[in-house]
Amino acid sequence: MTRLLDILIAGIGLVILLPIMLLVAVAIVIDDRGPIFYGQLRVGRYGQDFRILKFRSMRMGADKMSLITIGDRDPRVTRVGYYIRKYKLDELPQLWNVLIGDMSLVGPRPEVRKYVDLYTEEQKQVLRVRPGITDYASIEYVDENRLLAASQDPDKTYIEEIMPQKIALNMRYINHPTVGEYFRILFLTAKAILR
Repeated sequence: MTRLLDILIAGIGLVILLPIMLLVAVAIVIDDRGPIFYGQLRVGRYGQDFRILKFRSMRMGADKMSLITIGDRDPRVTRVGYYIRKYKLDELPQLWNVLIGDMSLVGPRPEVRKYVDLYTEEQKQVLRVRPGITDYASIEYVDENRLLAASQDPDKTYIEEIMPQKIALNMRYINHPTVGEYFRILFLTAKAILR
């Protein structure tokens, strides 16, 4: 049932949001020459790699320095990229990932292989479902960048503190994947972004 909802909502979303996505694309080109989209390998369902699609908000080659974004004013983020990230517009192209079946609207955020390789057997349970654009962890850690900026060792903080807590939150939906929970998470996500 949720797959059908994913296709329906993602398809309608892509059509309705097309004007906004075109504006974002133009802003990226004007601000920082280079590709409009950024594709990164992430780990999906059953541990299979797929390429997640985002609007590019960082300078070219920024991912070679670090895989996590630190603070609101990470120097790798472009001027336009700051606003794209702040309002979560960089995530809009992932509706395409949803439409083709790599992702769901609701599910655990897909990680890069570096962090998935650190999962315990119990934590690997998050790989038995399609990754999503949003879930309880995304809502709870909407300001994750700021938390990492306050850390002396952001990578260690992410691995030892944030990642295990996010996985625990992921399991709330994975263990109760009802249509009601699906819409509740979408509603709470919209509320968090608007706030």
